[in-house]
Amino acid sequence: MRKPIFIRQVLFTLFILLFAAIPITYKSAMLFEQDSKKREDFFNIEAATSKSNEVNQIINNSIEKTHNIGSLIVELASDSSLDAQKKLEGAVARDRDLFAVDVYTIHADKIKLLRRITNENRFVDYKFDSSYIDQLRKSQNFPIHVLSQNKIEIQNSSVPKGIPLFTVGIPLVKEKDGTITHVALADFALTRLQKTFSAESTRSLFLTDARGNVLAHQDEALALNRANIKSSPFVAEALSKNLPRFQKRFFDPQKKGYFLGAGVHSALDTIVFVQTSEDVILEPSRLAKREGIFITGLVISASLILIFLFSMTFTKPIEILNTIVKVVARGNFSVSAKRLIKNKDEVGDLAIAFDQMTEGLKERDKVKTLFSKFHGSSIAEDLMHKKIGVGGANKEVTVFFSDIRGFTKFSESRTPEEVVEMLNEYFGIMVRIIQQNHGIVDKFIGDAIMAVWGAPKGTPRDAFNAIRASLEMRKSLDELNRKRIAKRLPPIMIGMGVHTGRAISGTIGSDERMEYTVIGDTVNMTSRIESSTKAFGSDLLISESTASIVGQEFALELAGAAEVKGKTEPLKLYRVLGYLSKNGDVTLVKTPYSDYEKEKADKVKVA
Repeated sequence: MRKPIFIRQVLFTLFILLFAAIPITYKSAMLFEQDSKKREDFFNIEAATSKSNEVNQIINNSIEKTHNIGSLIVELASDSSLDAQKKLEGAVARDRDLFAVDVYTIHADKIKLLRRITNENRFVDYKFDSSYIDQLRKSQNFPIHVLSQNKIEIQNSSVPKGIPLFTVGIPLVKEKDGTITHVALADFALTRLQKTFSAESTRSLFLTDARGNVLAHQDEALALNRANIKSSPFVAEALSKNLPRFQKRFFDPQKKGYFLGAGVHSALDTIVFVQTSEDVILEPSRLAKREGIFITGLVISASLILIFLFSMTFTKPIEILNTIVKVVARGNFSVSAKRLIKNKDEVGDLAIAFDQMTEGLKERDKVKTLFSKFHGSSIAEDLMHKKIGVGGANKEVTVFFSDIRGFTKFSESRTPEEVVEMLNEYFGIMVRIIQQNHGIVDKFIGDAIMAVWGAPKGTPRDAFNAIRASLEMRKSLDELNRKRIAKRLPPIMIGMGVHTGRAISGTIGSDERMEYTVIGDTVNMTSRIESSTKAFGSDLLISESTASIVGQEFALELAGAAEVKGKTEPLKLYRVLGYLSKNGDVTLVKTPYSDYEKEKADKVKVA
């Protein structure tokens, strides 16, 4: 991995600065965070204990009132006089937070309402009457049977759009044998509990019963809707452990954050919870950390500027030379290192040597470009990466031959300049099509073109690319002839032959004179196939071996068999009509020059 001098200087200085600054900043912030958490844990447990004392006072006071009024109801149960009724109503009316008191008798597990006293004025304040209690008792399902076991219960009795209440149930009269014969239920305004938890604070305070039902909450809506929050990880753990005091750091999936929490059990198995967002607690320490990082950044920035100014005096020439190297690597040999680097030292000597090397590369590139024009870029690359010498490799190739019909006669009636102009225009189109379809032009033989697919490197698509190039030549020749006819020049007719087989691909000649080409029977066979186009009156014929490869993608038609010189068996030849889709549809590629009158061909006889 490349490591410039400038970067190494910067990184070294940066490492020293960071090695000193980061531990100090990190350690200070960590100690600050730990202190903040300890302090918050202390405040949370203190706040929970304080609220628990307030809740105990409210609940104990409610239990005492329930017992006093319930006992009075039992005492006056047999007295239905107006004085007794007024005495009971007066006892209830004196408490603004009390809505109703019920006394039930319990005999043999049968529960029966003995008497109910209501504070009518309190119901009017909420636009209800005392019948609200009847509806409440039916819906709240208060566990009265638990009271017969000498237990006290408290329940949030609030309902949406109803009166915010909490109900206290106590055993009232106990026989000598311990049997509970009377119990009392009293409904108090929930505001007695809610106002204790409604103060705005960064801490979230709330009160639940032993089942996780909210009795009071900083978010009043949770209390009024009697929400159950036992699914909260913190609340669930507190309910399961039943510890008098507990503290915990926990993650709240709903609020997607960490919290520090504390809880204290209060009267009647109620629990006071206090929790604070860790983000709020740690904000001062994080602010200090950010300030420390900011100051460290300023110091590092100033140091980097000084290092930069110092290193530029001797790294700039090296950077310039590095840039020039990249420009030369992209093929631009016109740059001069000495013109940009004026140093009178070793770097200046390096610039002179670099310019000398660039001149050598320029000559090498010129030779490569010339070589590519004569043999094609792929052959040039292949030869340049191998040891130069004669020899070749036996491989499967697809060979293409094309020839201009009547070229000799055309040449006799035209000046050499006109003949060369026509050939250059024709070759320019055809060579481009061959190269676009991954073929290599092996050589020009007068007006004939020999091209190869599969040398120096072959692919499974060589035969397909050769046929596709032939069809594109057919269409391009039609376009060329239209232009020639518009110029009052005679159209060009060509014949093309394609054959696939084994051949020797490589360099032939001597150590003094070499040529890269493809030789073998496959080449000779392709030449004969191209000559057969005259006899069959078709501009394109392919061999049976090529047809067996490309038959699934091109529409072929058997043209017939030809007896060629050097072959004992007639050759089956096929016309290429066009493209063949996967569902069998044929797209014809036909022009006025793809078929012509049959004529006698040298070295070829139709079988």
